[in-house]
Amino acid sequence: MNIEELREYCLSLPLVTEYMPFKEEYLIFRVYDKWFAVIPMNDPDLKISVKCNPDLAMELRDRYQSITPAWHFNKKYWNSIVLNNDMNDSKVKECIRHSIDEVVGKLSKALRQEYDSLRTW
Repeated sequence: MNIEELREYCLSLPLVTEYMPFKEEYLIFRVYDKWFAVIPMNDPDLKISVKCNPDLAMELRDRYQSITPAWHFNKKYWNSIVLNNDMNDSKVKECIRHSIDEVVGKLSKALRQEYDSLRTW
């Protein structure tokens, strides 16, 4: 995946918006104005940072060499995924879907139900 493919995938998810608040250094994806994924635009390695529950974050770091704690966020809840050979497109998409589910799961019941009615996975 490249940056544009990552961007297109994130924007294909229900109710996702993007913005670039830090002088075009980061592309941020939100659902209900809550961050779930961030792409650093000036990093030499193509990567995406995603929010995770702490147990899954640690499990993924143990399983994949390409997943590390995100340096720019709470390391307990955020992972950075370098897109390379051991992280194929389906694994990256799975991490992004988990991230959005993690964020939506902490919203009010009404917002969760609204999101679930639009979700396709």
